[in-house]
Amino acid sequence: MPMRRMRTITEAAAWAVETDPETALTRSAIRRMVLSGAIPHVAVGRKRLVALEDLEAFLEARAPAEVGVIRPIR
Repeated sequence: MPMRRMRTITEAAAWAVETDPETALTRSAIRRMVLSGAIPHVAVGRKRLVALEDLEAFLEARAPAEVGVIRPIR
């Protein structure tokens, strides 16, 4: 089993900015996703650690299929 890249919420937000400098993803947004249970995490003391793989998978699953296309409202 490959080693998972576990990071604090602050480090995960920094990774997102490093990966995509134009990202709108913030530390607060990641924190809300972690606390709501949308992204799995591990609590270590007062810190919460997230796997970058889980964060990336969550974001990819939520990405719109077609960017720039107006979808019909039904």
